[in-house]
Amino acid sequence: MALYIKDAEVDALADELKRLTKASTKAEAVRASLKRSVDEARAQLPIRQRLAKTLAMAKAAGPYAPGDHKAETDDMWGDQ
Repeated sequence: MALYIKDAEVDALADELKRLTKASTKAEAVRASLKRSVDEARAQLPIRQRLAKTLAMAKAAGPYAPGDHKAETDDMWGDQ
């Protein structure tokens, strides 16, 4: 999909970014910049929000079930 920019200022900024980063296309320069911005925005989120998916998975998995994990893995691999 082609990158079509109607705003002259945004187009000039994309051209400058392309030149400064030596990107092969404006789309590549904008993609890299957007990825950096998204990463920075995610890093600013509270830790609970960043870990929400992980915490939900841990809760769904239930409590830790103690057992003889060495024997269980040996059995899975056919070790005696």
